[in-house]
Amino acid sequence: MNTTANGSCFSLINPEALKIGLTVALSLILVVSLVGNSLIVLIVYKTPTLRKPIHMLIANMAMSDPLYPVFLVPVRLVEEHAGSWLIGSTLGQAFCKLHPFLSDVSSLVSIQSLVLITVDRFVAVVVPLRSPLISRKLCLFFIVASWIFAMAVHSPYLVALKLVKYPERLRCELLRQEAFEGNTYANYLLAFAIVFFYIPFVLLVILYSIILIKLKKQARPGEKSANSEEQRARRNRNALKMATAIVVVLFICWIPLVSNAIIDKFSAPDSLIFSSCNFHLYSTVTFFMAFANCAINPIICLILNSNYRQAFKRLVSCCAADAVEY
Repeated sequence: MNTTANGSCFSLINPEALKIGLTVALSLILVVSLVGNSLIVLIVYKTPTLRKPIHMLIANMAMSDPLYPVFLVPVRLVEEHAGSWLIGSTLGQAFCKLHPFLSDVSSLVSIQSLVLITVDRFVAVVVPLRSPLISRKLCLFFIVASWIFAMAVHSPYLVALKLVKYPERLRCELLRQEAFEGNTYANYLLAFAIVFFYIPFVLLVILYSIILIKLKKQARPGEKSANSEEQRARRNRNALKMATAIVVVLFICWIPLVSNAIIDKFSAPDSLIFSSCNFHLYSTVTFFMAFANCAINPIICLILNSNYRQAFKRLVSCCAADAVEY
């Protein structure tokens, strides 16, 4: 998204004001994402009762989510203000390859974590009497595997991304011919979207529908369960509410951007759709929605889960007490 390229679409807005607004918005998302997700990781690490598979997977998401804005926000702002890649030499080449690679790894790790969270909740609600499907050791294995798998899937970017020097500027570009032949890049993108985005989305909708039906049956009027059973069901509902909100927000924030990328790669380059102001506006909105998702998840955890709120209060009290003592 470049305000100079889309100037005709935003002609009623002062270009400098647009740049300042963009800088403030992206910087805010970056700070909230970094602080919020770091807080979630710290809360899970410091609270023994939260060291369960679902919370470990949420912490895994909290570690991966900030990578998206951390590596993409600075690049977007440099493009906006300087219009050129500022770092040359080996360091510039390395960052050119790593910034889209790690940001895309971040999104795939988050989706894998959400699928595992949903499977964990599904077993906890639908088959409550059996032992947990995902133990702590298995959860740690899945966390490491999710990162390795995401890096392997996105490894073509490490080959295809290179710095290209033009007479007036330096740009980091995806040289598709370096890693893909013919139309294979578009096919790779489509396959990625279907396998790692749309299929998980359908799977999660099915699993959560079954979970909700099961919970409705468990909550029939007039039926009373033992106190321990009631507490377990309440804990399941609280964790489920938080997990459901995270899933819904993720797909609301990412479906438009993924769909936009597919339209872009499979449409003719001279298609009128790309020159329309409506498309530029849609692209801008989808871009911000994907960034915002990284900042929203920790807020969801703190609002919808009392365990996180209580742990946060204890953490603040501890820090305040240490500060007074010092």
